[in-house]
Amino acid sequence: MKTTKIILTVVALLALASALVSFNQAEKKRIATTKLTQMVSDWERAKAYTLEYINAANDDAINFKPTPEMRTFGQQMLHLAEANYGLAAAAASKQSPVPFGSLEKSDQYKTKAAVTKAVSDSYDYVISTAKGLDEKALGEPVKVFNFDLTRETAMAKVFEHQTHHRGQTTVYLRLKGIKPPDEKLF
Repeated sequence: MKTTKIILTVVALLALASALVSFNQAEKKRIATTKLTQMVSDWERAKAYTLEYINAANDDAINFKPTPEMRTFGQQMLHLAEANYGLAAAAASKQSPVPFGSLEKSDQYKTKAAVTKAVSDSYDYVISTAKGLDEKALGEPVKVFNFDLTRETAMAKVFEHQTHHRGQTTVYLRLKGIKPPDEKLF
């Protein structure tokens, strides 16, 4: 009788431990899936917000430089696009489909339509890259420039970079008498 109680207790404890391990694995997967879902959602929102900035501009604003040593509005957006490609590619351990400098220094991106397409395509690339990641990949190490980062941190740095350069263009729009789009946090 005593032996039966001990055996039943051990079996119950093993079953409980197994259930806790399964729950922990399922919870980790749910959190990672939520992270990836949120990452994609944030990038889709960032794309829409950046396109609102470009849509607010006209061709004159696209080619406007506040001072001679600064980039034009369009060059800011093209720099943002090049970094979207390059940094997202690095985060995924891929070769960037767009060489750095090829958009910003090209003469074919002087119109609102050309800048809009180039920038939109760069966001599509980042969103596709984010959708291609999985939970285990987020914690994997990657080299971005000379920095050792996780894939998740590298993707966060790409996001930070595009936010910075989009924000710089607020001043360009204001200097041209154009009201920038309202904040789009959610």
